[in-house]
This record gives sequence, C-alpha cells and structure tokens, in this order.
Amino acid sequence: MNITQIRSLIAIAETGSFTAAAQRIGITQSAMSQSMAGLEENLAVKLLVRQSGGVFLTAFGEKVLDHARRAMTHLNAIQTEAAIEAGQPLMSLRLAAFASVYATILPRLIARFRVLHPDIHLTLLESDDVEIENLLAAGHVDLGVVLNPAPQDNALLLGQDEWLAIFPRSHHLARRQSVSLADLAGQPFVLATGGCHIHAQSLLADARLILSDIRIRVRDWNSAIALVGAGEGISLVPETALQRQDRMTGQKSLATARLNPGLYRQFGLRAPLPDEMSHAARLFWHMAERRIA
Repeated sequence: MNITQIRSLIAIAETGSFTAAAQRIGITQSAMSQSMAGLEENLAVKLLVRQSGGVFLTAFGEKVLDHARRAMTHLNAIQTEAAIEAGQPLMSLRLAAFASVYATILPRLIARFRVLHPDIHLTLLESDDVEIENLLAAGHVDLGVVLNPAPQDNALLLGQDEWLAIFPRSHHLARRQSVSLADLAGQPFVLATGGCHIHAQSLLADARLILSDIRIRVRDWNSAIALVGAGEGISLVPETALQRQDRMTGQKSLATARLNPGLYRQFGLRAPLPDEMSHAARLFWHMAERRIA
C-alpha cells in the first residue's frame, strides 16, 4: 500500500465519488481508479462498491479506512518531527470567515490545502463580518473572508450568492416570481442576520425603506427559513442558505421570489496587507486562485 492509495481511499470515503476524490488529491480519475484497483488486487479483498448513489466502502473497506487514517496521521507526524529536527520553522495559517462561507465555499478549498500542505498548521476562526475586518486590521489573522469587498481591498473574489425573498405558500406574494424591497417593507417579517451586518433590514435601509413589522429576530438563516415555513412571516435570505435547507429536508416547503432589481452578496479573500502576506497565506491564496480559475 502506497501513499497515493491511502489518500485515495480516504478521499473516496469522504466524498463518495471517484471524480470528487480525484480532484481533492490532485490526480486524474483514471489514475485513482487504477490506484484503487491495484490496492484491491494486492489485498485480494473488495474495498469499494459502486451503487446509484455513489461509491461506498464495504465492511472490510471501513476497517482498512480506519488504519489508513491512522497511517496518514503518523506520516504527517513524521514530516513535522523531521522539520523540527532540521531546524525548519513550522508554518501556520490563521483563516477567519463567517458561518455561511464555511458551509459552502471554504470546505473544498480547505480540504485541498490540507492535501497539498499537510505540514502547515491551519487555524480556522468563525466570526461575524465586522469582527473579521477588525481581526485583519489588527493583524490577528493571516487571511479573512470579507463581505462585499471594495475594489481597493485587492480581494480575491471567491464567489457570490443572490438574496431571495421567501414566503409561506399561502402568502399573497407567493405566486410572484419577483418582488421589490418596497413589497416586503410592510409585511410580517422574520429577520435573520446570519451573523453579518448586511441583512434584510440594512438592505431596506439602503433603499430608504423600513421593515415596519418585525415579528421575530434570529441569527441563523435556517431558523428563519423554518419559521417562515411555519407561517410566522416572510423573510429575505441568501440563496445558498435556502439551497442547503432544501438539501437537508429533500423538499421545498416555501415559495421564493427574486428581487427586482436583484441584489447579491460577494465573498472576497483578503490579507491584512497584500504585499506582506506570510508564505503560508500566499500558498493558500494561489491555491484558491487556481481552483476558482
């Protein structure tokens, strides 16, 4: 059993797909298939089963997976101790972001970075967008994901999502494909912030409108979605939050409408000072740049 086979088995177990696993560890799907076929031939035991829902480990494959993960832990420990013995400084990277980014954009980037640079200690901080700006300004983190970066921020755009209005299916606006912020202003409202300073109330305030009937205030997007589904009011949430909820429940229990004109959130990766990034931060930045491209 070689390192590629160990990494391949772990990646397949975590992604349930040869394609996704190959992308995660940076090899072709063909190479991964050959690697796993060679491992099964060497062990003379079936490790994987392909079904309509993906690739799954056999009972014996689960036992091998446990050993494979321990092996990777020991290999990483060897690399760390070798670096210490050689007098090489251990690199670390402190990354701050808010919850919705950790739930959508960052997992694949973080997983890829760990594969490419297992010797770099990664510290992940979850905070609101205002505090992330403060952490960057004070130099307490190496990189931070900021909301709606300005052009002068020199941020790397990681992605964006659209604001969507959500309604109980019985609401009179539920049949509309698009609504304006003015349409929402006087409705019974479930206000969620997602831990960010940009949310429904601030968006309406920017348009010189007021939410005049806020029934419930929550932090979590999923809480707001559930409350709207229970008929407590309407809300305005990011599209990615709604997609995650639909995947969790397996169905759409709400009516949705786009805003006219549309409004979007952008996510940008920023360093305290772009010209003074640490080596670990530059490695993550360039890796993210390649993945996005």
